[in-house]
Amino acid sequence: MLFVLFLAAALWGLGHLMGAPRAARINMLGLLYVAVLALQVVLPEGHPARELTGGSPALWLILGGFVALVLLYRFGLARLRGRAEEAEAARAPEAPGEGAPFSGPELERYARHITLPDIGGAGQLALKRAGVLVVGAGGLGSPALLYLAAAGVGRIGVIDPDIVAVSNLQRQVIHTDDRIDMPKVFSAEQAMRALNPHVEVRPYNRALTEQIAEDLFAEYDLILDGTDSYVTRALVNRAAVAAGRPVIAGAISAWEGQVTLYDPASGAPCMACVFPEPPAPGLAATCAETGVIGALPGVVGAMMALEAVKHLTGAGEGLRGRMLIYDALHAETRIIRVQRRADCPVCGGV
Repeated sequence: MLFVLFLAAALWGLGHLMGAPRAARINMLGLLYVAVLALQVVLPEGHPARELTGGSPALWLILGGFVALVLLYRFGLARLRGRAEEAEAARAPEAPGEGAPFSGPELERYARHITLPDIGGAGQLALKRAGVLVVGAGGLGSPALLYLAAAGVGRIGVIDPDIVAVSNLQRQVIHTDDRIDMPKVFSAEQAMRALNPHVEVRPYNRALTEQIAEDLFAEYDLILDGTDSYVTRALVNRAAVAAGRPVIAGAISAWEGQVTLYDPASGAPCMACVFPEPPAPGLAATCAETGVIGALPGVVGAMMALEAVKHLTGAGEGLRGRMLIYDALHAETRIIRVQRRADCPVCGGV
C-alpha cells in the first residue's frame, strides 16, 4: 500500500511541476485508484503485484468510501454556504441612495458570483451599489462594458464622441452591423440594457475635456480608461488624481496589451509616475496605424472588467502597483512592478 501512496505522491508532484491543472491531477489519482482496485480484484491472492499494491481490495474500498464521503460533505457544505449567502444578500438592508436588496431574478442571475466565497452576497451587493465610468466604447471598452453589465455593476457610465464604423466591428464586439453610424455610447447602451436590464447605463455622447472630467469622475467610484491616445490618457490621469478616484488602465497595440491600476490615494503610482513623458513620434501609433489582432482587445478589456470586479468587492490581489503585460503572439504573460514617484508633477502632492 505504501508503494501506491508513493506513486500517487509522485504523480501529483510531477503534474504540479508540469503545470497540470488541479482537476487533471485529481483525475490522474482517480485512474490510479481504479487501476489498483482492478489489480486487487483480478489477480489471485499471493500474486506479487497484488501484494505490492495492498494485498486486499477491502482496504482500497474503505479508503475510496472515506474519500467519497469527504467529497460529498464538501459539496453539501458549498451548497449550504451558497444558499446562506443568497439569503444574506436577499435580507441585506437598503442603504439610502445605494440601491435596494436583490430581487428574485437578480439572485438567480448573479448566483454564480454569490456562490463564490471571495464575492458572496456582500460582494455582489457592493457591485450593485457601485458606479463605474468607462472612458471609450471602442476595442477595450466593448468587452469591459459588457462584463461590467453582466456582473451587475449598478451604475455604468460610458463617454465617447465617436460613431460606429464598419472597421470597428472586427474587434469592438459591443457594436453590431445594424448600428453603423450610431453614436458608440448609444450602441453600447443598447447592448448593455439587452444583456442586463437591472443596471443603470449613463451614456455621454461627447469628448472628455478638462472642463468636465474632474466633476464627472467624482460621480463614480472607479474609472476604466480604454482610450488609445496619450493626450486623453494624461487627461484621465490628471482628473482622476484630482477627484481621488482609482483608474484601471488598459492599452493594446498589434499583438500586445497591458493592464494596471493607478491609485495614488492608496500609495500606488499614477500614470505620470510610470510614463512621465509622451512617447516619441512613431512609438505610440494607434490601432488604425499599426493594426491590431481582433481578439486582443477582448482579452485585455475582459481583464480590465475582472480587475474592476475584484477592486469593488475586495476579492483577491489586484494590480495596484503592478502592471500585467500580455504578449498574444507568443502566448506569454508577465508582471512588472511600478512605483510611485515622490517628484511626480501630477500626484506628488497627494
